Amino acid sequence: MLTLTGVVGPTGKYLVTGAPVSLPPNVPLKIAFECNTAGVNLSLEFGTTAQFTAGAGTPISDSGGPGFQFLSLLNSSQLAGQVLWVRRDVGTANAAFTIWID
Repeated sequence: MLTLTGVVGPTGKYLVTGAPVSLPPNVPLKIAFECNTAGVNLSLEFGTTAQFTAGAGTPISDSGGPGFQFLSLLNSSQLAGQVLWVRRDVGTANAAFTIWID
């Protein structure tokens, strides 16, 4: 299992993968996502680098606030060649998050 943490700052976006995802095809992925900051909602998304720049990707999961972890099941083929990022949906404060990938 891989655990990633970060903080969405003033830009409202946090790039999780600096390069497009490269995984073997058809591997099941379990991704859990949590926003650790009260009063802020975040979403975990994937797409092209152009979509990241525009702030419009494909949602994987939304957050519900501290203590709420949301599980998503994906096939690695869905993420192939894409980048992952976290986007702030509600609120203006810097927001910490945790992502677990298994």
